[in-house]
Amino acid sequence: MNTLRAKNRKPTHPGAILREDILPSLGITQTELAECLNVSRRTISQILHEHRPVTPDMAIRLARFLKTTPESWLNMQNAVDVWELERKYASTYNEIKKHAA
Repeated sequence: MNTLRAKNRKPTHPGAILREDILPSLGITQTELAECLNVSRRTISQILHEHRPVTPDMAIRLARFLKTTPESWLNMQNAVDVWELERKYASTYNEIKKHAA
């Protein structure tokens, strides 16, 4: 995936986008968002504080509410997940030899 972000910089978690940009622009609280999405306030809080990933189910809920696409939310989450795994298991991944075609 091509990106303008530096490879060493962690991608922005979708919860941070919700917390810093979307909720303030909509003028709603996390409790109100939870009610609109029909999920618990705790679920929303964990996503906003980047302790929980955006799942496909949550991506669909967010997309319907915000008139976006589930793919946009999942792509953001996927970028975070891959970045974290590549750093956590770098030594393991570096042991994998490239296939000589």
